[in-house]
Amino acid sequence: MSRSTHAAPDSATRQEAEIGRALLAILWHLVEELRPGAQALPRATLDGSLERELGLDSLARAELLLRIERKFKVKLPEQVLGSAQTPQDLLAAVLAARHLPRIAISAECPPDFGTPAHALPKRAATLAEALQWHVDTHPDRLHIRLEGGEEGQEGGRQISYAILWEKARKVAAALRDLGLDPGQTAGLMLPTTADYFYCFFGILFAGGIPVPIYPPARLSQIEDHFRRHAGILSNAQVAVLITLPEAKVLARLLTAQVTELRHVVSPNALTGFAGSTEPYRASSEDIALLQYTSGSTGNPKGVVLSHANLLANISAMGQAMHVSSSDVFVSWLPLYHDMGLIGAWLGSLYYACPLVAMSPLAFLARPERWLWAIHRHRGTLSASPNFAYDLCMRKIADEDIQGLDLSTWRCAFNGAEPVSPDTMRAFVERFGPYGFRPEAVLPVYGLAENSVGLAFPPPGRGLRVDRLKRDRFMWTRRSVPTSDDDPSALEAVCCGRALPGHEIRVVDAAGHELGEREEGRLEFKGPSATRGYWRRPDQTARLVHDGWLDSGDLAYTAGGEVYITGRSKDIIIRGGRHVFPYELEEAVGKIQGVRKGCVAVFGGHDRVAGTERLIVLAETREAEATARDRLRSLIADTALELLGAPADEIVLGPVHSVLKTSSGKIRRAATRERYELGLRGIAPRAIWWQFVRLAAMDAWPGLRRALNAAGEAAYAAYAWMLLVLLAPLAWTAAVVLARPAWGWRSSGWFARMFLRLARVSIAVQGRENLPGDEPYVVVANHASYLDGLVLVAALPQPLNFIAKRELGGQFFAGTFLRRIGARFVERFDPQHGAEDAGRLIELAKTQQSLAFFPEGTFTRAAGLRPFRLGAFVAAAQADLKVVPVALAGTRTVLRGDDWFPRHGAIRVTIGKPIRPPGYGWHAAIRLRDAARQEILRDCGEPDWAT
Repeated sequence: MSRSTHAAPDSATRQEAEIGRALLAILWHLVEELRPGAQALPRATLDGSLERELGLDSLARAELLLRIERKFKVKLPEQVLGSAQTPQDLLAAVLAARHLPRIAISAECPPDFGTPAHALPKRAATLAEALQWHVDTHPDRLHIRLEGGEEGQEGGRQISYAILWEKARKVAAALRDLGLDPGQTAGLMLPTTADYFYCFFGILFAGGIPVPIYPPARLSQIEDHFRRHAGILSNAQVAVLITLPEAKVLARLLTAQVTELRHVVSPNALTGFAGSTEPYRASSEDIALLQYTSGSTGNPKGVVLSHANLLANISAMGQAMHVSSSDVFVSWLPLYHDMGLIGAWLGSLYYACPLVAMSPLAFLARPERWLWAIHRHRGTLSASPNFAYDLCMRKIADEDIQGLDLSTWRCAFNGAEPVSPDTMRAFVERFGPYGFRPEAVLPVYGLAENSVGLAFPPPGRGLRVDRLKRDRFMWTRRSVPTSDDDPSALEAVCCGRALPGHEIRVVDAAGHELGEREEGRLEFKGPSATRGYWRRPDQTARLVHDGWLDSGDLAYTAGGEVYITGRSKDIIIRGGRHVFPYELEEAVGKIQGVRKGCVAVFGGHDRVAGTERLIVLAETREAEATARDRLRSLIADTALELLGAPADEIVLGPVHSVLKTSSGKIRRAATRERYELGLRGIAPRAIWWQFVRLAAMDAWPGLRRALNAAGEAAYAAYAWMLLVLLAPLAWTAAVVLARPAWGWRSSGWFARMFLRLARVSIAVQGRENLPGDEPYVVVANHASYLDGLVLVAALPQPLNFIAKRELGGQFFAGTFLRRIGARFVERFDPQHGAEDAGRLIELAKTQQSLAFFPEGTFTRAAGLRPFRLGAFVAAAQADLKVVPVALAGTRTVLRGDDWFPRHGAIRVTIGKPIRPPGYGWHAAIRLRDAARQEILRDCGEPDWAT
């Protein structure tokens, strides 16, 4: 009996020890993978710290839990992701989970979300007015459904518009009672719960300005978390901080560091307030939100966003994506991030489409929960950074998604960090058998300085990737397409075109706009753009100039759509979070043994995780192994303390490992390239050779830019010289010649001469489609001031140009145009416009050929705009064929609002004549649509009418 009594405990102890050893082996292998090439990796022990000693952040923890679950065939509670501090905690969780039954995620669909709404709060000037419109229209309509946490608890709390309204009024009354005045800021540091939504609108209702800040991932680190974010709270001048109840004990610590902070309160104290109040009546230009990027700790920049900014962005994104109240948005995105806060929640609120919200930790612990939520709620819209799509592929087992149906998912947005085409192709392949459609993939581009979204591709198109000649792009910054079988091709993902009402352009270092397929700095403007940074006039001055805002990103355009190629401001985006290199470089440079000013922090793409790796390269003269291990440990602690996330790799390099400019600035991109070529373990070269290489590498980019700029300026001057010489001759010939037909032909000769001497090639296709002696109507797209010249050069038969009336009043332009047969019409005055339309009909009936630019005008942004009906009414009434002419390339040679011509090639495609299908108004509309479709096919630009 005695032996039997002691056998079971001994067996259990041995089994626990075996599980512990296996768990530590899993942990050790993971650390090795996360630190490739690193020396003296720390040995994992059961009592060691997962974060401080082993450097495991939330993403690494999620991967660790996946491997543990697969090894031991258990399902760990998702709170383990945030609560486990040591391997011993994980071991305890594994031992407990072995005795619990596994509960499958429910695949049943919840009750219907209700009938679609047939109107929108288009007249709302503020977020509060938009919410009030919904409360007045359909107060009981479901707005938010909060997903549960543990398996078997997918049902969540439901929030209607009326509930949100009433709870927010209580919060507002409580905040006013605490002394929050209109225009003051209130910090919001909460996880994804119902309280977040109530408190956000409660701050607005009180007249305050919400400042979302991400909450601590683990309560055990809440003190360090607040210390790191004291800079944001201080910069924002936060008067009230709403956060977790456990944080109230830190009120004294925070109030000592943030002088304006008067109260640290929990949501319960606000939502349970006895009274309520009417919302503060804000204006559209009042500040609705301060958006701090998640990594801005030491030098914080709060993006100022007004109600008008947010509503303009939400409206434009919805218009581009054809969003309606029939959609269902499923989101795990954190609400402190602009994509989750504005794109998912506030966008859903405006369009009355239900939002299914779940915790980011729930997603990281069980990525399949995201997909099952889309399945259960028949989700149509959902967004994530690239790493999340990759995580789904790596972490979700087939057995966990049996019966999954993703066929309703029509827009799978991928944004907030660089989009990997490999990740999205693999995601389509993996989840295609579960109903996910390739055309649902939507790479998008946005930034907090434009509220959230800036460029979107058309829905339903799917992934579009540009394959480029790598060497050509790296040396000349020109994106030259290459073949599909080129093994060295560089891939760039298309993010679509600017949202309606917004503009983007690509400029060089001098601020000159570049042509298509030339890489430069991306700038933007529009109604969603911020007015600047909160209390940072120096940074605002760098952001805004001449009405344009600097994105800090590198890009090129092709076909009017944007391709993002990198970040000129060196921000590292890791798991959706921004990391600013300068802060960490400064801190690491202060460590004894590290050469001050000789530290580079940069990102390296992690093909396994689908995100960026944080790499710290520090120069040191230390050669002893013990001293170098000490430095790595101190650098790891510094990164963790400053950023709240560990470095993925710490490299101790010899002197001159970190490349610099001649003025001493860190060249992070060049240092990263050197690192990727094998910096780790290389022996330092001779000093003289290092100086030669550094000088050459530093001089070449500047020399290349200078040569390119000089060449472009010389060409522009040459082109204008040609125009100055030839234009008077062409004008004189047109005026002297007696007939418009002769003037047309002489002008065509001069136009072709100008293009030939300016080295602008022009290729004309389809001249055989022009009707012989039969009169007709030419309609062409309008993209540049060159368009008229190009038509005169390309079309041999004389036409009567239809030009705007303003040109007729100019001596030189008006005289010239009249001599070649132009007619002038009013574009804006309705009465004169109707009279001119009648004259055009009569002119067409006299059997004279006419030429129109039916768009009426052009802008600098690429895209075929809607056609006016005048040309087509005239053609239908006179029974004249319409000849569509597509011009491609003129916008690149000379863009609107820019008098800086560039080299380029122009293509003119003359389509087949289209006979009017009748004589009435409807016939003109059909004729217009047919001609426009022909031009759209050949002009090489996107459709701005959709």
